[in-house]
Amino acid sequence: MILLSKEATMEIQSYQNQAELLLKEYLLADSFIPYTSVICGIFACKMVYDLTQLFSSVYFKSYLILSKVQRNEWNNRSISTVHAIFITVMSLYFVFWSNLYSDNRYAGMIMFRSSALSTFTLGVSVGYFLADIGMIIWFYPSLGGIEYVIHHFLSLTAVAYSMMTGEGQLYTFMVLISETTTPGINLRWYLDTAGMKRSRAYLINGVVIFVTWLVARILLFMYLFYHVYLHFDQVKVFLDCHLSVNLLSYNCFIVTFSTKQVKLVHSYGLLLIFVVPFILSVMNLMWFGKIIKGLRKTLAKRQ
Repeated sequence: MILLSKEATMEIQSYQNQAELLLKEYLLADSFIPYTSVICGIFACKMVYDLTQLFSSVYFKSYLILSKVQRNEWNNRSISTVHAIFITVMSLYFVFWSNLYSDNRYAGMIMFRSSALSTFTLGVSVGYFLADIGMIIWFYPSLGGIEYVIHHFLSLTAVAYSMMTGEGQLYTFMVLISETTTPGINLRWYLDTAGMKRSRAYLINGVVIFVTWLVARILLFMYLFYHVYLHFDQVKVFLDCHLSVNLLSYNCFIVTFSTKQVKLVHSYGLLLIFVVPFILSVMNLMWFGKIIKGLRKTLAKRQ
């Protein structure tokens, strides 16, 4: 019995070592982190969806009387709420508390700093956007109209590019802080669905949404563009350095190819840093106008 026990222990230890090797050398290797994190994000969405369905059917009586479309939206909003909490916490950490993007840290230009953790975090967010935009298209238009499709497509493109290249991750996290408003928006839908539209909680929720939207989607975007302005010289330096190295190191044909490649990457970087946040900021302003109108109506009914 003792011999069998030792053999079993050794076999278990062997499997454990193989699992750790697989995790370290493949799944969490730098080159595999983007793909691993995206898969983790998709599976996390599926898990939250199933758990929400199970939990809600047991503890919320109103859930059972909802239509199939409303149940899908109920479950979908729980996914976006969990993702919003996760990405807001991680984004706040990277932007304001981590030394990765600190101006006092001598680790290369701030535009191109990244780490395994920052890349993994963005990958989880990419997995969420893939799952969510898939659901929006599948159940279109019950989970959102064309503006949601455009918003998710722009977000998915920008986050995926930043994850794969390591460029502009700081500004990607700044934009993702805007997900702070998502839990409040979802809570408002839950209150409305539960028949609590005239409750005090619904009014307080409207005020909270107004404040968080103003801070996270209006003022923060203004800070983002100001931060880009302060550090824009780093993009020029990066481009000039790469062109100089190419001219010194390669023949004419490869110089031409490398120059085009650097310009291509540079163009995508500019698209990520300027165009996508600008379009999102315009959409945020449009939605903010709707929030103000809705809050005015709610306050008018209270008087």
